[in-house]
Amino acid sequence: MRITLSCTALFGKLTSLSKVINPKSPLPILSNFIFEVSGTNLHLTASDNENTLETNLTLIDSDSDGSFAVQSHDFLESIKGIPEQPITLEVNLDTRMATIIYMNGRLSMPVESAEDFPDVMPMSPKASTISIPSNDLTESINRTLFAIGQDEIRPVMNGIYFDLTPNCLAIVASDGHKLVRNRIFSIKSEIPASFILPKKPATLLKGLLVKDAETEVTISIDTQHAQIDFGEGVLSCRLIEGHYPNYNSVIPQNNPNMVYVNRLGLLSALKRVHPFANDASNLVRFRLENNVIRLETDDYDFSKTATESVMCEYGGSPMSIGFKGSAFIDVLSNLESEQVILKLADPSRAGVVVPAESNDDQEVLMLLMPMLIND
Repeated sequence: MRITLSCTALFGKLTSLSKVINPKSPLPILSNFIFEVSGTNLHLTASDNENTLETNLTLIDSDSDGSFAVQSHDFLESIKGIPEQPITLEVNLDTRMATIIYMNGRLSMPVESAEDFPDVMPMSPKASTISIPSNDLTESINRTLFAIGQDEIRPVMNGIYFDLTPNCLAIVASDGHKLVRNRIFSIKSEIPASFILPKKPATLLKGLLVKDAETEVTISIDTQHAQIDFGEGVLSCRLIEGHYPNYNSVIPQNNPNMVYVNRLGLLSALKRVHPFANDASNLVRFRLENNVIRLETDDYDFSKTATESVMCEYGGSPMSIGFKGSAFIDVLSNLESEQVILKLADPSRAGVVVPAESNDDQEVLMLLMPMLIND
């Protein structure tokens, strides 16, 4: 078999595929890329047995069809430094050797049969389908990834929850201390559907999707698997099984104390005072009074204290409330608006952060549970 193709195009595709591969996989075949040639189409596959990524590349030339497996790390390293040019792969399936021929040299390495590579689990004929603009899905994943839990006792919290209802598509993540809910009102269905996407495929999609409102991502789901077609390729993955908690029940419906503040100003102040917080508690106190947020941290074990004031719009009663500093930094870092609104009730109830600028098509909400302040 002899194929010719662009070196840069091949390297780009294989770099994306390599992120799926688990270097410690107990199945040696899963450390390989699978090449399948059909005419002038090259079908590339990589898997860790839970997640499988497939993509296609158009060949410049091909003399026959066939398939083979090649060790992913060695192959990527071999073509990484080759400047853009057509390269030729000559594969002898009898001797199980491949030769990469380029302008100033040639490289040889072993190949294996692709027959032992596990097949992608077929989708059920009764699978549900959701179509989401690539731009909306990218933004939703970017906003929610930081809030995914890492709880061995409650594995349903260790992923992003997609909840399709007659009113909207809600994309949710929570670790029990913070919660993100992104609602897209243009996507709805009279037939409800829901699934929990694990963190790894969600992270893979973050790097694969393009921010393009015109490109549609099609997600097909059955009881155990999802198949995500994003145009440039298809990602198949196993879903997290179980019932996601009722996330709406923990979101306060009436937090009367509204704080309007510049997002980047508050974020910068938090980043300055946060290093002075106690490492164990990570507590930052928010003192609210007369259009000022006073941030306070301390670590008396190491004689460290920090205080900084941030101007805001707040006309409510004086209030002191504590939040985990790193979690609040994550919340502000994953919003895009210039101004945010911090909605509060009292020091014992969850605080809600939303963008001040409204979007008719989407609603973004982030929630933080408060911490006890010992004053």
